[in-house]
Amino acid sequence: MQKTDLKKELKHLYQPSAKEVVQVEVPTFQFLMVDGEGDPNTSQEYAHAMDALFSVSYTAKFMVKKGAQGIDYAVMPLEGLWWADDMSTFSTNDKSKWKWTMMIMQPHFVANEVIEAAISEVKRKKDLPAVGKLRLEPFSEGLCAQVLHIGPFSEEEPTIERLHSFIDARSGRDGKHHEIYLSDIRHADPMKWKTILRHPMWDKRELHR
Repeated sequence: MQKTDLKKELKHLYQPSAKEVVQVEVPTFQFLMVDGEGDPNTSQEYAHAMDALFSVSYTAKFMVKKGAQGIDYAVMPLEGLWWADDMSTFSTNDKSKWKWTMMIMQPHFVANEVIEAAISEVKRKKDLPAVGKLRLEPFSEGLCAQVLHIGPFSEEEPTIERLHSFIDARSGRDGKHHEIYLSDIRHADPMKWKTILRHPMWDKRELHR
């Protein structure tokens, strides 16, 4: 049986260093996505989104493994896009106004029909309110800067400032704040949590075309 782990194949995107901010080119990938708003620490909507994303992603994985393709792949980590309608309210002090898109990348060989079948299977077996809100959609970021943050989410600010300074010195920030969660926060020591912080930047190549 063929086995694959996209985190290893895409090492430059999913295994960055914590020592320095780097510039990367992020191609288009397909993601299982769900939108919501509110404090992720207290929002029931956020909890429902997590249940739906992981349930469908793992169901799709086992469908592909048992199906004709016979591919055993590692489910990709949770990722999140974060913003606020008024970015002046986007602070760690008040998360109630935060908006988010939570998502998990799906390998290119996981067809839309597999995701649809996985959603139907999860609906049949479980009562998960957010399953009907899921969508499979291509997402492209292009030129980005990223860095690895080690430690709790509450201590991200200095790392985010390093990321923003790197971008501002070269072009300018574009798009939404993007986080990729590499650790299982239910079991890992918060001081060892690993989170990739990524942000799109203006591509000067495009500006001069």
